[in-house]
Amino acid sequence: MNDVTIDPRPRPAQQRVRREPFVFSGSTREYFGIWIVNVLLTIVTLGIYSAWAKVRRQRYFYGNTSLAGATFDYHARPRQILVGRIAVVVLFLVYNGLTTVAPLASLAVGVVFLFAVPWFIMRGLRFNARVTSYRNVRFDFVGGYWGAFLAYIVGGFLMYISLGILAPLASQWMWNYTLGNVRYGGRPVRCEPRLGRLYGRWWLPASLVSGGLVVLATTIVGTYWAYVRSGIALDEVPIWAAILLANWLTLILFGLLLLFAMAGLFYRAGIRNVAFNETVIDGRHMLHSSIRRRRFAWISVTNLLATVFSLGLARPWAAIRMARYLSLVTALDATGSLEDYAGSIEQSGSAVGAEYMDIEGFDLGF
Repeated sequence: MNDVTIDPRPRPAQQRVRREPFVFSGSTREYFGIWIVNVLLTIVTLGIYSAWAKVRRQRYFYGNTSLAGATFDYHARPRQILVGRIAVVVLFLVYNGLTTVAPLASLAVGVVFLFAVPWFIMRGLRFNARVTSYRNVRFDFVGGYWGAFLAYIVGGFLMYISLGILAPLASQWMWNYTLGNVRYGGRPVRCEPRLGRLYGRWWLPASLVSGGLVVLATTIVGTYWAYVRSGIALDEVPIWAAILLANWLTLILFGLLLLFAMAGLFYRAGIRNVAFNETVIDGRHMLHSSIRRRRFAWISVTNLLATVFSLGLARPWAAIRMARYLSLVTALDATGSLEDYAGSIEQSGSAVGAEYMDIEGFDLGF
């Protein structure tokens, strides 16, 4: 590997640093065969096969992702995932049933569920880490309940009440918790993204959202003012004018939704770059991420459009395309050997948390 310029992050002195890129070697043709079988068997078995489908999918992507010539492995057992998935579905059904039958009781259950969410996240992260290995060495996750509560519940609440102004702070807590509590072969991973850099990636998405809200407010006020000045009663508005106005408002709302989606993708890409670039493994190996925000947003949006207009058949192509891009922009600045790790195989524990994370869409992108 070629030497790279040493960045100003702390590392042992007088050590040779080499950049080891992540490489994804999967292909759309191979994955389409796995995907279509997974879909058909999941439908035929009324969803029971979905646990086996998840394991096949994860093993394919892990097995085709390599670093320094070695691939990752996924060790979860389908039955373990199926039990966790059933438990999570039952919990949601019970909650929805209480909401219908006894609304007041559902409020109490909702509060309990809110405090249970950090436990689900903690257990899910631990499960996913412990069933993942690299060079036959398992990962682990040692984060606790209150760390998850701070990162996801308190952070989410602050982001909400501040209208997104404190989003970088919430992101800092989340990445500190999710990556900073990972262990590889018993060695620590440190993730300490600086708040100033996170805010540096926040300004553009925040400006896009603010501009979109200004356009929306201006359109609503302008339309209402024009209607008031016209002096026309509501039931006297010509049909053609009502249709034209409805189409115009629909077009504006669609454009705003697209703008907000782009802002979210820009933010996600920028925050990932900051968090990965300030993550150190074992005090000497450093992650590197160089996602280009416009490229990431373009791939995400076109993947979604291709999947929708192909009635889902383009999903394998979209997944391979995104995996290939993320591996292309991710690397490890390694100092010393990657082979001097020995790990113990911990009990992976319950898959309930992992299945909750699947349903809720938590994704670390790592």
